[in-house]
Amino acid sequence: MASYYNKETILYLNGEYIKASEAKMDFYSQSLHYGYAVFEGIRSYKTTDGETKIFKAVEHYERLKHSALAMNMPYHWSAEELIEITYEVLSKNNLQNAYIRPLVYAPANMSFVINEASFIVIEVWEMGLFLGENLLRVMTSSFQRPNPKGFNITAKAAGHYVNSILASQEAKAKGYDEALLTDMNGFVAEGPGANMFCEKDGKLFTPALGNILPGITRATVFEICDEAGIEVEEKQITLEELKGADAAFFCGTAAEIVGWESLDDVKFTKNWNDTVSKKIQSIYKEKVTEAVFNTQEV
Repeated sequence: MASYYNKETILYLNGEYIKASEAKMDFYSQSLHYGYAVFEGIRSYKTTDGETKIFKAVEHYERLKHSALAMNMPYHWSAEELIEITYEVLSKNNLQNAYIRPLVYAPANMSFVINEASFIVIEVWEMGLFLGENLLRVMTSSFQRPNPKGFNITAKAAGHYVNSILASQEAKAKGYDEALLTDMNGFVAEGPGANMFCEKDGKLFTPALGNILPGITRATVFEICDEAGIEVEEKQITLEELKGADAAFFCGTAAEIVGWESLDDVKFTKNWNDTVSKKIQSIYKEKVTEAVFNTQEV
């Protein structure tokens, strides 16, 4: 298994910077027993001028607040405060290209009454691309995304990710790289930890909001398309439509942008390097490292 910390690793826990190996939590926490917690996945990068930059820091911490409040969890931190703390944690661990995991969790509580307090931890570690750099063999999962009337689907809640884990494990057990989940009506939804786009005749399509997490990387793809004059449409997408696309990709903070080779062994016929999707992948990498790029070349 991956090692996320060593004896020198520092994290932030409820107002203190302490060694990860010495951190403690209550084993009667409602979060441990019921998955009642919210979190973010954030990346920092070494920019082209050598500085450390957290990408979309405000957006991530504002979403953390949204998730907590949507889950009825007390929340009293500001984005500015948490961003400052996060830079300090990165500095104390001497990291620039890093993955950042803030998590808001609950106190000891075996009942279902609203808590009077929440706790926070911010951890950082080195991590490569979550899904690697190669084109992915994707499988349509037998698991579907939860009914949005059963969960607050816009919250990035810990318990929701049991669904993601099961879908991803199923795909890998069958020899695929990752899973694609549909919604309760059988339309394309998203990956276990990433949103998705597909491309047809130079235009991008992505599932509409309602059954998916509104991803920050997904929003960044929209920004890139707007800057570059690339047409993009939100709509319900069938599996048959998707298999007839020219290209497809996952996007997420951990995964960044990674293309697909195939879905259910049906290969996308257009060469990935010749697609608009590939150009968006390149622009995204330049954007997060603050390199100068020219969207008119797309």
